[in-house]
Amino acid sequence: MTLDNIKEEIMSAKNIAILTHESPDGDAVGSALAMYNALKQLGKDVDLIMPEYPSIFAFLPSAKEIKETGKEDSYDLAIAVDCSDLKRIAGDTNFENANTTISIDHHGVNTMFADYNFVNPAIPACAQILITVLEYIGVQITKDIGTCIVAGIITDTGGFKYQGVTSETFEFVARLLNEGVNVSDVYKRVFQTITKTSFELKKLAMNRMEFLENGKITYTYITEEDKNNIGSQNGDHEGIVELGRDVEGVEVSIFIRQEKDGYKVSLRSNNYVNVSDIALLFGGGGHPRASGFTMNLPLDEAKERIISKVKMYL
Repeated sequence: MTLDNIKEEIMSAKNIAILTHESPDGDAVGSALAMYNALKQLGKDVDLIMPEYPSIFAFLPSAKEIKETGKEDSYDLAIAVDCSDLKRIAGDTNFENANTTISIDHHGVNTMFADYNFVNPAIPACAQILITVLEYIGVQITKDIGTCIVAGIITDTGGFKYQGVTSETFEFVARLLNEGVNVSDVYKRVFQTITKTSFELKKLAMNRMEFLENGKITYTYITEEDKNNIGSQNGDHEGIVELGRDVEGVEVSIFIRQEKDGYKVSLRSNNYVNVSDIALLFGGGGHPRASGFTMNLPLDEAKERIISKVKMYL
């Protein structure tokens, strides 16, 4: 049984690395920090490696202990959370060089890249899966661990409004509430509080938004120059792709942001378009209603190719 193997590997490992996907969202950060706090509870020597993460999640317990890079020596064990593919892991050399690897995830396109894979696509957030995993290995779900888990669940369920939320999701959150987790405060910090630079970036993206195919598609973008001019921080782009999706009549929202290594594309859909299928065409992946990928093409060409594929799924 995979959980037996996971428990055995964690208990026998002396030093452990925790990693997640590049450009981590709330589920990735929350899941990684929940695992970090849990392993510290077990007395393990743990490094949480995350080259960058959105500043909005800096309030989470132990966030200050996140490291940009790992050790030069190989770890006994590396655990990837909320990541579907080896190539998407930030700091993946630490994962590949570890003696043993574990993947805990909820993406349906997970490639089962680790030695031990615990993947359940029916669960709406990786953080929710962690409750089962951590309790199985004997961890007490404390207020700090629960706060990280709630942040992950709230983020990946869109505040419990996305398809895929189960009655079990609410049962878990109710349990965490009883453990002292301030769910309403986490919700406010994640969804209702943004930096001024994030506001300026969103305003710019909204002013550029285009409506295509009789309003069924929205498209917008942000460049490196935009971010430099505004002085944006890591994660300030979070939520921009949802702005287009939430407009009445829109089925697919497309948001492109320029990074040093190319263009990051985010896709969101409302009712029937499986955007993970579209993302797979470009070497990416994700969920049916939320997916992404990277492109190394001029912006106009990238826009044209993406929109042409999206049209095929309308």
